[in-house]
Amino acid sequence: MNANLDRHFPRYEQYDPKVPIWCITPHKGHCTHRFFDTSPLSPSGRYAALLRFPFEDRLATPGEAAEVILVDLETGSEKTLAETRGWEFQLGANINWGGSDHELFFNDVDVSTWTPFAWKLDPLFGTRQRLEGCVYHASPDGRWLICANIATLRKTQCGYGVCLPDAVLPPLRVGPQADDGFWLTDTHSGATRLLISTREIFERLASELTATGVDPARCEITGFHSKFNPQGDALMLSLRWFPTGSEPGWDMFVKDFQSVLFAWVTLSLNPATGEPDLSTLRCATGPELWQYGGHHATWFPDGRHISQNLPISKIPDDLLFVQVNADGSELGIIPQTGHLAGSGHPTVHPDGHHLITDAYTYEPVAYGDGTVPLRWIDLHTGEETHLARVNALNPAASIHSVLRCDPHPAWDRKSRFITFNAMDGNTRRVYLADLSSILVN
Repeated sequence: MNANLDRHFPRYEQYDPKVPIWCITPHKGHCTHRFFDTSPLSPSGRYAALLRFPFEDRLATPGEAAEVILVDLETGSEKTLAETRGWEFQLGANINWGGSDHELFFNDVDVSTWTPFAWKLDPLFGTRQRLEGCVYHASPDGRWLICANIATLRKTQCGYGVCLPDAVLPPLRVGPQADDGFWLTDTHSGATRLLISTREIFERLASELTATGVDPARCEITGFHSKFNPQGDALMLSLRWFPTGSEPGWDMFVKDFQSVLFAWVTLSLNPATGEPDLSTLRCATGPELWQYGGHHATWFPDGRHISQNLPISKIPDDLLFVQVNADGSELGIIPQTGHLAGSGHPTVHPDGHHLITDAYTYEPVAYGDGTVPLRWIDLHTGEETHLARVNALNPAASIHSVLRCDPHPAWDRKSRFITFNAMDGNTRRVYLADLSSILVN
């Protein structure tokens, strides 16, 4: 594969990277891949599915279209697959591959009714199916899509859902709701259903979710992240809530970040039927742990542990790389990393030997000039190597933080390649790094 990459894509060579890196969007730019828990590379590894923004220097408004593009890593060709109005700047249109190169999922908005929905698209033949629900994360085999209420993701943080007119946004709703929560979509039939409501979660986990003394009955509550484990038999679901005001709260990270509470809950589900086992519902990390800061939890490759940045020292923003069992037990520092500052978007390699992460431009491990490291950490020795130094500073982020460029390093399905975002002048490009030379066989 590397010979084809060298033939068709320019190498990234700034700051002497320790591994081969190629820019796979060398033409128009304005491109992004989804997130650190989702590779844009297709199951075969031949294609990259990405989003091209129409601009990067201002906030999006409802109805503006971006492009879903397909890059052929074998031939170097790039083509537009579809337009979408269901995107934002951090996760694009939440593009996810299914179980083969013939299944691609992404969000859109029907502007005649301002209804968000997901497409199931065959990028090789162009056929598509409109689904009832939306996509945040697809199961590994593409059978199911999980998503919170995508219209309310903006209550706490812009960038992760879709952009809708103020007139169609949900009204003020206080307390846990029986008809809102996390939605599961069947990609065969296209039908969607409420998998679990916020009311059921708060009723079953009342003691854990009220540990800080804030009464959820007096809060606005929304689902946010939702992630299948790599085995497809469990979910981790992110809840956010904040005390209600006289008007519905929106963009609370900007307006009053300290008022927002967080929790991650997990539950098992049958990957064949999509039925949840509610007896397994647990709080992995609750609001008492998140009140000092922290970010970016995701599954370990084993699908039974969760990694995250958390200040378990209870010193605000003193982030460490932390792991916890899905049921909330055995919380602790990831072995051999206690001397290192947590940062960015960490994921553990399936070999159990390595962790990779990036950093925000403001974090202590960043270089201070808008460039950030791709950090490679040996979990046997605790040794850290900076594989690359990349520019993550979008000057337009001074308008709103949603315009920032997060690298979001993401493993491909064979855990050899990392895809990440970086700025090239005033445009965002997507890069591919081959880590095979430093992986332990």
